[in-house]
Amino acid sequence: MQTSSYFDVDTMLTSRAEADEALRLGQEQFVLTIPQNFGRKLMRGEQPVLLIEADATDPSATAGAIAALREITTSAIRRDLQGAFSSLIPEPAPVDLRIHRNYNPEIKTQYNIVPGLMGVILTLTLVMITSLAITKERERGTMENLLTTPIRPLEVMLGKIVPYIFVGYVQMTLIMVAAKFLFGVPFQGSVVLVFLLSVVFIAANLTVGVTISTVARNQLQAVQLSIFFFLPSLLLSGFMFPFRGMPVWAQTIGSVLPLTHYLRMVRGILLKGIGPVDALHHVWPVALFLLAVLAVGLKRFRRTLD
Repeated sequence: MQTSSYFDVDTMLTSRAEADEALRLGQEQFVLTIPQNFGRKLMRGEQPVLLIEADATDPSATAGAIAALREITTSAIRRDLQGAFSSLIPEPAPVDLRIHRNYNPEIKTQYNIVPGLMGVILTLTLVMITSLAITKERERGTMENLLTTPIRPLEVMLGKIVPYIFVGYVQMTLIMVAAKFLFGVPFQGSVVLVFLLSVVFIAANLTVGVTISTVARNQLQAVQLSIFFFLPSLLLSGFMFPFRGMPVWAQTIGSVLPLTHYLRMVRGILLKGIGPVDALHHVWPVALFLLAVLAVGLKRFRRTLD
């Protein structure tokens, strides 16, 4: 498995609880369980059982690897048992490989796509409408009226962000209703928890839009910069391509983007039923991104006001 291009064996788990937690939190894509006396049963030709558990919330990330695992297991064992033990190898396979596709046993792609689509739509719309709204004020000259009032840059930014939070929640509600009643996505966790924790992601995208507006000189530039932020988020977040299948440099960039962690949080709550404590593992990177962009935006906004 280590010599193949499908697997990276980097963790040894010592208990069933650790294995379940690694899959539930998205820390591991696969868990291979080797039973006791595996080697002895293999030597006796008893066809021992190997259990492979996969996080099937993203079917495209597991389908090819599971298909390759059967061939890898059979060829590796036959190679190692050449000679006197070769006659003991049962046909057609030396082991009974059992696959458990957790969280999506029917391998339905809509279970993965529809919850992820919520984060993609929020990223595109919120960043763009916020950057356009402020840039339009500058083009029309209404920003000068705002500058005459005794308000601080942080108050101006909050005034531009807060109304659009409700716009984001309207979009979320429509997508959640469609996911439940049109696409039949099973909600294993709390929908309320998704709405509560999504405020951090919504605020992060709105802050990016405000920061873009401090750089863009017109609405065309605002749209171009919004797309410049949206495309890496779409391609490197794990929505279009399996995250662990990307090169290391792409995973590094994707780990900085808030959409990557939001997709894990939404899929974890809706498909795996994780609770608030586990969900916070995916929320704090988004909050950190929010604070960093907010600091940059405030610094740029002060210069704009001056």
